[in-house]
Parts: sequence; C-alpha cells; structure tokens
Amino acid sequence: MTFSSLGLSDSLLRAVSDEGYETPSPVQREAIPAVLEGRDVMAAAQTGTGKTAGFVLPLLQRLSGGEKAKPNSVRALVLTPTRELAAQVAEAVATYGKYLSLHSTVVFGGVKINPQMQKLRSGVDVLVATPGRLLDLHNQNAVRFSRLEILVLDEADRMLDMGFIRDIRKILALLPKHRQNLMFSATFSSEIRRLSGGILHDPVQIEVSPRNAAAKSVRQTVFEVDKSSKSGLLSYLIGSNNWQQVLVFTRTKHGANRLTRKLERDGIKAAAIHGNKSQGARTKALAKFKSGEIRVLVATDIAARGIDIDQLPHVVNFELPNVAEDYVHRIGRTGRAGAEGDAVSLVSADEVKLLQDIETLIQQRLPRETEVGFEPKHPVSLTGPREGNREKNKRPKGTRAGHQGRKEVSRRRPRRPRGQKVKGARIKSQ
Repeated sequence: MTFSSLGLSDSLLRAVSDEGYETPSPVQREAIPAVLEGRDVMAAAQTGTGKTAGFVLPLLQRLSGGEKAKPNSVRALVLTPTRELAAQVAEAVATYGKYLSLHSTVVFGGVKINPQMQKLRSGVDVLVATPGRLLDLHNQNAVRFSRLEILVLDEADRMLDMGFIRDIRKILALLPKHRQNLMFSATFSSEIRRLSGGILHDPVQIEVSPRNAAAKSVRQTVFEVDKSSKSGLLSYLIGSNNWQQVLVFTRTKHGANRLTRKLERDGIKAAAIHGNKSQGARTKALAKFKSGEIRVLVATDIAARGIDIDQLPHVVNFELPNVAEDYVHRIGRTGRAGAEGDAVSLVSADEVKLLQDIETLIQQRLPRETEVGFEPKHPVSLTGPREGNREKNKRPKGTRAGHQGRKEVSRRRPRRPRGQKVKGARIKSQ
C-alpha cells in the first residue's frame, strides 16, 4: 500500500514525497481513511509509529475544501500535553500543508502571550495548543471556537497523567457539539475509555501494536550497579563505547541538573531539559542535541514528551520510572522506522520492585549485566537471565573509568584532609 491509495490529494502526496515517505505505517493506513470519511477515531499506538501524520494529513485535506477561518476563529484544534509536543505537531502541520493555502499556528505557556494573540487575530485553520495557554487566550477573547470543525486530543493518556482533565473539560464545554473528534493515546486505559465516552461518537477504534509492548527493534539491557556508582558507570559507557547521541532519563529536575554537571566534569558535553527550564533554553538544548553539538540530553519524562529524533541510537534510564508504562514511552524514542536502538537501564537495589513491575508489564525478562569495576556492593538480587561481566569493556583492576588515558589508582581511596576535593576522572570528548 502507498499513500496515494489512501485518498489523499496531490498537494499532500507531494509534501509526503518531499519528506521521503512512500509506505504508510499501520496506524496511518487505518486512521487516514477513517478521518477522511468524517468518522470519530480512537487510536492507540506506540511512540514513533507515525500517528502524528496519521491525523495531520487527513485533517489538512478536510480543511482544504472548506471556508477560510474567520477573525479570531479556529477550524481545527489539536490539544497536546507539553510545549515540545505542541511544537512538533505544529512543525508537522507546516511541513505537510506547505502546498495548501491554510494558516496554522501554535500556542503554549512559558513565552509571551501577546505575539500569540496577534497570530490569532486574523483566524487560523489549525491551532496546536497546550490546555493552560489555550484557556488563557480564550479568557482574553483572543480565540473563539464557534466555527470549530475538528478536535484532536494527542497523547491523551499523558494529559490525564499530568492533571489536565479539568482544563480539558473546560475546553470541551466551549466547543460546538457538532464536530469531528480524534483521540490518540499510547494505551486504551480505563481512564482514557471513560474520557472518550463523553467525547467520541461511534468511533473507529484503532490499536496497531500489542498493548504496552516494547518495539522489537530496541535491544534492552539492565546493568546492575550501586546507586552511588551510576553516574560513573554512565560516563564510562558513553566514553568507552564512543556513544555520540544519548538521551538519558532521570526522575527529577534536580537529578537531571546534577547528572548534567557530572557529565560535563567528565568531559562529556551535555544539557538538561525539564519544567524549570525556559522554553527558549529547552528549544536550544534540543537543537544542539539534534545537530550533535552536545552528546547527551538529560531529561525528565514530562519534558521529553514530543522529542522526535530520527534514528536516535541510545536511550538510558539513569533511574527507572515510577510508572511502568513510562518505561515503554522512554525506550520507544529509539529503534524507530525499522532502525535498531539500544535501551540501557542502570538499576540499583532500591529499584527492584520498579524493574519487576516493568517486566510484568512488557511480559519479558530483561538480560542483566555488570560492568567490571562497577559491580554492585549491594546485590540487586533480581531474577532473570544474567549476561555476566562485559568482557569487551574489561579494564585492568584498579583503573579509573576513563575513556582515554586511564590512570592507575588504588581501589582504596587514601585519606585526605577534611574539605579537600578530589577531581574525578575526565573523559575526553570526541
């Protein structure tokens, strides 16, 4: 099957061809015809399956044949949970709609509201928005929904997780009853089904991948390590394997900052993105990561939503997520579009229960490894296959975890005067 067989217009097919795509993904094959028919859609698909194009392409086609947007009015609204995802969807709308005479824009918090109000003044065909900023704009009479034709809830499960349900209900109350509704989610949880019941009308249900399954193209590995040795092991793995593009997940914003500083001290260019960072700083860090200017991007789960990088080779769980489903979302950022990827988890003894929850969810045991020089003093005591020490990275006993020029040191640290700092081993950046 090709995109031309799905009923898309020549303008859209030309834009798709410009991006080098020829064969639609499973979610696109099912969603595009349903949306073109005007049906409501409830779709569950893993991250990286092409679901954004699955609703953007048919949405643009349906809008291209109608009346232009009136001042301060919106014809199609796409709600997303985070700024990054909003920017990503807006980019897709602009990319696929470049040969159409449609106007689109994106609004989210963390930046000045006045420029966004100016863009809405003449009306937009497609508005991509986060819930909070959208309500702010509506309260200032900058946007009206009386002529809305299509509503899209993207990453609906994440919006519920982030506590946006009240904002979503406020927005729904502002919309006209007669409209087309599209809901895209990673899973069909009970909460999502309850939400969909009040929004969707006789929807086409699409579930293109096994529930909570990890992509087969992702090679998953668990390294058993003491909590205090995690940062050293991460630096060693990056340096000794010459990893050039690594997305690392931490649970907290402060943890992301601490790890970034540690990597920088080890000579590895890194940046952190999380909710405390300004939108400008997050956008700049992501751009540098994509271009290869920095090797490691350290992110929290919320900030990482919407990060879309083709052929990202390495994802590292510096800390396991508290919610098992987030593990699937994290590692789904590698191994996309048929490419292989590595997902490495650094697991300490206090994370045993979290790992067990993950393995129960994905219904598989993950292989365990230990790195020479980083064997845990406190055994993780986990069931499942163990691969043993990594011989290919084995180094002489008593050496620091450096990439080049490893220095012989005693395994026992010598006593030092109180207050005196000892510099850690540095890894030479490639």
